[in-house]
This record gives sequence, structure tokens and C-alpha cells, in this order.
Amino acid sequence: MNNMTSKERFLTTISRQEPDRLPVTTHHIMSIYLDEYFGGKNKDDFFDYLGLDPIAWEMAYAVKSGTGEYFDPGHHPTLNGLGFLDPRRVSSDNWRFRIEDLPDQEYQKQRFIIQTPKGDLSMLLRTDKHSTWVLEHFIKEKKDIELIAEYVTYPVCDVSVINERAEAWGQRGLFRGHILPFDGFGQPGCWQDAACIVGIQRLIMETFDDPQWVHELLSILQKRKLRFIKSLKGAKYDLLELGGGDASTTVISPDIFNEFVAPYDAALIEAAHEAGQRIVYHTCGGMMPILEDIAAMKPDAMETFTPASMGADVNLAEAKRRIGDKVCIIGGFDQFHFFTGCTPEDTRREVRRCFEAAGAGGGFILSPSDHFFEADIRLLEAFADEAKKCIY
Repeated sequence: MNNMTSKERFLTTISRQEPDRLPVTTHHIMSIYLDEYFGGKNKDDFFDYLGLDPIAWEMAYAVKSGTGEYFDPGHHPTLNGLGFLDPRRVSSDNWRFRIEDLPDQEYQKQRFIIQTPKGDLSMLLRTDKHSTWVLEHFIKEKKDIELIAEYVTYPVCDVSVINERAEAWGQRGLFRGHILPFDGFGQPGCWQDAACIVGIQRLIMETFDDPQWVHELLSILQKRKLRFIKSLKGAKYDLLELGGGDASTTVISPDIFNEFVAPYDAALIEAAHEAGQRIVYHTCGGMMPILEDIAAMKPDAMETFTPASMGADVNLAEAKRRIGDKVCIIGGFDQFHFFTGCTPEDTRREVRRCFEAAGAGGGFILSPSDHFFEADIRLLEAFADEAKKCIY
């Protein structure tokens, strides 16, 4: 088979056909890793040096005319609004943002406030060099979701900007984005978004104590995401992310997944397909009890297939047997044990194990099971080199 470009290799694999060789990549490359282990080089340098199949992540919002909405004048994201989780926020006179920097001896600490005519929503965030996490969630009282329903803005995709960036990226690799999250701190899936603004423990309890309220919240979030998805028609994305780790069986039961997750996200996948987009469903955690349930939502691909050695439950060979004819499998590699503390030969053996478990017939993209903060360059080199020797 003739050598493919990385984009051709990815898209052939996502369509569950055999490419020229096993596609090999990584999930988000953390800035701290590039700074501390890679001499401050950028993500393109990282992919080029290792010879991995590269991925670009881009998001860009637009404001629909006649809505009274506008870009938040106080928000100045990187890359002119094209950052991964930081496109330009869309505000209105009834949905305004205010950020307060708070004193903290060890971390950056901020209060993110959304102001509406009937009251404010506020969230407390703390950030270190590795990550950002929530100390206090937006939803304090159940009636707070009424503020979202009445006043939330509805960003749409800036198709022209996305297509300009996609054309510039060309055949270099996969061009990815994600479904619209909630402002400030959210994620693509309806359930995952709700977990970010309510708190996962409280959200789980409310599925028993007040399921109607949970369904109402999920419907509000879904409505906003559906409107965004409809605006994606014509956008030259290769793949868009949906889902989130709080929908995994490491966190919730299959029953909760099938009542509160699948119905809402399945509708988003259907809408994305109608808009001409492909979807990867992201579940960084337990997956085995709900493999068929996720596949039944009809995503084009699923990730991250985290193995038991990293705290999840995935048996890659069994997953391939059960759903490999329905979706592309992305992930499966144990970066905790094979990017640090082992020999290059150990890493190569793990690559081969993954390929033998899930590579047959195509439909498998080798990738670490989510991002990483530490990795030995020698082991990354072995990872990339051995994967490129996995030929169909």
C-alpha cells in the first residue's frame, strides 16, 4: 500500500478501514510537559521530532446577528480566540462576565461570575502549573438553572475562521474540535457539563432525589449544544469531541448512563451527523460495562480505552471484539507505566500488544489514554518508532 499522509491515515482508520500503517498520536500535549521536558518547543515541534501523526485542536465562536449578543469585551484569549478551551466568550446585556483575582499563597485563584438581571452565578477556580479545578460550583440552589434557561447566550461556530485554519493545516494531520461547553469551566457532553457546574457527587445524588430537576438541567444544556452543532454545517473539522470522564463507569452506574447520559448525547451525535460532522465519544475511565451502550449512540469513534493498570477497566482485545465493527477505537496505551520507569524494549512490547489486541482490520488509532505530564523522551521515541513498524 502506498504511503498515506497523516490525515489520510487518520480518516481511513476512523472509517474502520485499513491504512498503510497503524496511526500513532497522543491526546492533548500539556504546555508544562513541553516546557519542562521538551525545551519549551511547541506542539508542532513535538509531533515533528517524534514523527507522530499530528493533531490540531481549534475552536472559534461567532455571534449571530439580531440576537443582542456580542463578544465579551473583557476576554482576551490566546490565538485570537482559537485556543482549545478558550475561544472568545459570547456575552449579552443579560449574560455578563466578571473575573475576580483572589489572594492565595500557593495557587492562582479566581472567582468567575456571570451576571444576569435576576441574580448572579459564581464559580471559584484554582489553578496550578498542571491544571485548573473547581472549588465552588455555579449551581448553588436548584432555581439557579432558571437563570441559565432564560439568559444564557448561544455562540455559534465561526465556520470561515475554522475553515481558514483547516486549509492551513492541510494534509498534515487530524483537525479536531469539541462540542460547545458551558462558560468558564465546562466540557462537551451534556452530563459532563452538568457535573462541572453542579458537582458530580451532588449530581449523582439528585438523580435519585430529584431526577426531574436533573433532566431539566440536561435539557437546558442540550438545547445550547444543539444550536451550536447546527451551526457546524460546512465547517471542515475531521473530528469533534463529545462526552467526558464523569460519564464513565468509574464514576456512575450503567443505569445512570442510560437514563441521564445516552439520551441527551445521542441526540447531539445525530445532529452532528446531519451537519456533516464526525464525533468521537470521550470516556476517560471505566467503559467495559457500557461499551455497547456508547456504540449504540452511533459515534464515529470512541476514546480513551484506559487499561486497568491506570485505574480503569479496559481489556483492549475484548473491546475490539465487542464493538470494533461499529466504531473506531482511539487510545488504549498505558502512558503511566510505559512512558516512565521502563526500558524502550518494554515500551515497544506494549505498542505491539495494543496493535495485536485492536489493530486487526483497521479501526484503531494508538494513543495514550489521555494526556500526560511526565514522559521519558527515549520512551516516546520507542513508542512512535515501533508503532510505525505496525504495518497492515
